[in-house]
Parts: sequence; structure tokens; C-alpha cells
Amino acid sequence: MMPEKIVDATSGKPHHDESGSGNASCPQSPSPPRSPLARRSASHRRATAPEEMVGWLKALAYGAGGMAAVGLGALVALQERLVYVPVLPGLARAYPITPERLRLVHEDVWLRAVDGVRLHSWFIRHSPTCRGPTFLFFQENAGNIAHRLEFVQLMMQWLQCNVFMLSYRGYGESDGYPSQKGITDDAQAALDHLIQRKDIDTSRIVVFGRSLGGAVGAVLAKNNPDKASAVILENTFTSILDMAGIMLPFLQWFIGGSSSKGPKLLNCVVRSPWSTLDIIAEVKQPILFISGLQDELVPPSHMRLLYDKAFEHNRNCRFIGFPSGMHMDTWISGGDRYWRTIQLFLDQYAPEVPSCDASCKSEIADDGEEGDILLPSNGEGGG
Repeated sequence: MMPEKIVDATSGKPHHDESGSGNASCPQSPSPPRSPLARRSASHRRATAPEEMVGWLKALAYGAGGMAAVGLGALVALQERLVYVPVLPGLARAYPITPERLRLVHEDVWLRAVDGVRLHSWFIRHSPTCRGPTFLFFQENAGNIAHRLEFVQLMMQWLQCNVFMLSYRGYGESDGYPSQKGITDDAQAALDHLIQRKDIDTSRIVVFGRSLGGAVGAVLAKNNPDKASAVILENTFTSILDMAGIMLPFLQWFIGGSSSKGPKLLNCVVRSPWSTLDIIAEVKQPILFISGLQDELVPPSHMRLLYDKAFEHNRNCRFIGFPSGMHMDTWISGGDRYWRTIQLFLDQYAPEVPSCDASCKSEIADDGEEGDILLPSNGEGGG
């Protein structure tokens, strides 16, 4: 069967159905030309790719800005709660134990800071007849002085010393709320009290501070060069500003102490900077730096920076690293060497006055182990 002829209406010429189906087919009309508006629309769609990227970058910037704003808000509103933790989670503010529990002879001492805040302290005496050194002990930022009693008990056994334990304002039974200025005033009140006592050797008052307590002790020693004979700092940070960058990494570019390289735009909002690195060079007393080299909270490099800065101005500085020491247990993991290190430091810089009876003489055997030798003044051999 022949394909049906179809006459073109415009030309009058026939053409055949080429589909092979035997059915008529309509001619395909050419596509209409694209209007200028359509061309502009397509061009616009192609141009949106970089604009979408810009939009994503803006969203990312806004998100980062939002995180920074949240971090800044937390830093401003909650910084005291981050720095000062008088009550450990799940525990009461009250003292869990007292010196009586450990059979330590003590007296409760109530002080008034210069601003009138009432403070509680324990003065724990080694023995009525021994006038050994008296340690003014400043605790870490968390818990209260009762949580340090086992440490103090061991300290007294090894070093034949008295210990004065200050409860910072807002801690334990002390009134008030903690702050850098307030705690600095508290420490001064404690030292002034010890200087006035008649039952201790006031020429052998040794400031001992761990972590936050080291920052407190450094400020006190700087302000009282003639009242404290020596200083011991253990696992202390360079500044709260530097620690904020460690605890809140997304803010570390905007906050930091004198050793940091960022713009430090947020330093002005920190109310308790505790910038120990900035004042350690002004401490004139001999200083023993005890560093737990496995410290999981304060990088051990902070202690080395403090030592290096102090040694530039004070040759009576010693640095001792304990390879297995962590932030809170250096005195445990350090074993006998820990206490012998302190005893050697005391023998050199706060020597015993021969006024004790035989019952209070040291029972520490100096076995001459190499591990007990303090770092030489040039700082060589330290970790």
C-alpha cells in the first residue's frame, strides 16, 4: 500500500509520511526563538552558584558568631562558677571531716578580711614544743579545706611543721562570695594573723599553693616580701586567661594571657584573670616549682613558663618535675621523693632553728638518692 500523499497547504507540493506506519503525521514546527527575558533568566540561574557559596559562607560566619556570642555570654555570666567551685557535685558545702577525725591538734581561727567578710580557718599544730616551719596552705579551686586534710596530715608527719589552712570566702564555713580581689584580701588576713602569733617561728612562714592556690600564694608573696620566707607552687597555671582558651577552645583566639598570640579581645570581660605569669618575676622569696608532668588539667608547660620567668629575676628558684604526677595526685605518685624534695628546699631556704626538743626532730632519712637532688639554679636537667 502506497503512503498517502499529503499536500502542503503553503506550497501545494505533496510530501509522504516517512514514519512507515501508514498513518499521516503532522509536520514538526521549529522551536520558537527564546525571548530576551528567558535568556536573562537562564543567565541568572548560572550566576547563582557563586552567590549560593557566599550565602553558605555567611551562614557559617553567622553560626560561628552565634557560638562565640554564646561562649561570651557564658564567660561573662558564669565565669565565677567556672573558676570557683566551693561545692563539689553531689556533695554538701559542709566539711566532710574535721581535724579531730584524723587526731590532729588544731584550733578554729575566725578572721575578718579588710572588707569585713568573716573567714574560717584551721591552725593545725605539729606539737606544743616544736617551733618548726609554718605552712600557709592555699587550696585548689574545688571543694574545701577538709578535702585536703589527709595531705596536711602527711605533710606534718614528713616535715614536722605547723599548717594554717584558710577557707576562701564562699568556701566551707566562710562568708561571702569568691572573687580575685576578695580572695587576695583573705590571704592577706591569714598572713597578718600568723605574723602576730607568739607560738610559732614567724621567720619560717612558707607559702604553699596548689593550682589556683599557687596563684593566690604568688600574689601574697609579691605583696609581702618580708613576711614570708619561701614559696612553693604546685601545678599552677600561668593565668586564668590562658586556661579559658584551653577549656573553651573556640574562644582561644580571642582570650589569653601575656604568652598568647591572639588579639585577646575578650580579656576585658574576665573578672578573675589571676595572671601569675605577669607577677611571678616580682616575687623575691625563694620559690620551689613542683610540676606533675602528667597533669591533665593544667599543661605542665605552664609551670615551666612560670619557672623560666621567675628565674630571670630570682636565682633562688628550683623546678622539680614528677614524671607520673597528675594535677591532684603529685604528692601521692611522687612518693617519698616528693617530701624529700620539699625538705631539702626548706633546709636551704627556711632552715631549722635548733629550739625543738628531741621529740620533734625529723625522722626523714637522707639516703642521698640522685632523684632527691634539686635542680641547679641554671635550670639544667629539668623535665
